[in-house]
Amino acid sequence: MAVQIGVGLSTLSDPLEAGTEAGASAAQSLGNGRPDLALVFLAGRPLAAPEATLEGVREALGPTALVGCGAGGVLARGRELEQGSATAVWAASLAGGTARPFHATLTDDEASPAIVGIPELEQTQAAIMLADPYSFPTDVLLSKLAVDAPGVPVLGGLASGRTADGSAALLFGEEVHDAGAVGVLLDDVELLPCVSQGAAPLGPELTITAAEGNVIHELAGRPALTTVERIIAGLPAPERALVAGGLLLGIVVEANKTEYEQGDFLVRGIAGADPDSGALVVGALVHEGQVVRLHARNARSADEDLRRQLRLRREALAGAAPAGSIVFSCNGRGAAMFGACDHDAVAVAEELGGAPAAGFFAAGEIGPVGGRSFLHGFTATIGVLPQ
Repeated sequence: MAVQIGVGLSTLSDPLEAGTEAGASAAQSLGNGRPDLALVFLAGRPLAAPEATLEGVREALGPTALVGCGAGGVLARGRELEQGSATAVWAASLAGGTARPFHATLTDDEASPAIVGIPELEQTQAAIMLADPYSFPTDVLLSKLAVDAPGVPVLGGLASGRTADGSAALLFGEEVHDAGAVGVLLDDVELLPCVSQGAAPLGPELTITAAEGNVIHELAGRPALTTVERIIAGLPAPERALVAGGLLLGIVVEANKTEYEQGDFLVRGIAGADPDSGALVVGALVHEGQVVRLHARNARSADEDLRRQLRLRREALAGAAPAGSIVFSCNGRGAAMFGACDHDAVAVAEELGGAPAAGFFAAGEIGPVGGRSFLHGFTATIGVLPQ
């Protein structure tokens, strides 16, 4: 028995009708069997009554486990809907694997806050998590999981759509929660993570020789800002033009590597610089001895990197066809980055042979780089399921 994926999409504005249509469409593409897992994403009017949308999905599809969230836009069936009403349903029959749903929250103990609700991860091969950016410390949990469950990839995104009263909508079984994070732990389920940060490397690799916190004081024994300025001045004209759109820094996070490819760098923004001291402030904690490289991003580099990363996952399947994929794309991508709709959805369909895919535009994406899962921005993070 092989893994099967079904996808449903509705643009109806009535919440119950939208959930019913999207759920029935996903069920039909699965042969009307009861799926082990459904992921549901709501945008626009269905968020006015998420309980009704959820009722429609459950009645039409009957999944064993269901999680989802409000979204600023959804992706499904080769389309991206960044505006208006849309309900996307991704459903999977896991061929003997299991999906253990969870709802995690942060306790309200001001003296000693703690994250509760995460099940044991002993048998887990991967996790999918959808978090509210305002009430849940996603970075903190990812750091904890890197210690407690090293090597277990976590994929997902931050909820980007809210209800009419401004609350989060985190879907969990038959319930809708307004805080925390929901997700599933996948046991005996193979999931190939794909994180496309969309940035092209520029210039040479450099070693941090002095740093504190998120401040780099020296690169290769010289003031960091001076070193970066010299590298940029020596770049070919096309690459200098790329830097004009914003300079990024790629940081190697896997300590035991000595040769690096594009996907080995955790790409973060350069938040500021001090001309007097020559220090750079970056969007990540850094330390002496780490290898870094300048990066920059535009539509072309984002397209090329996404397709390259997807082809690598397709090659990893060794000739087998993918059953489908789940997509978490930044809400800063889409038409704003590529000048037209449907880019990521079309690229996924083309590179994965038309396998069923759905997801949403997130306010931050979760996925692994260098063996550890991070919270990203401007990425397309994708989980590919083999048959």
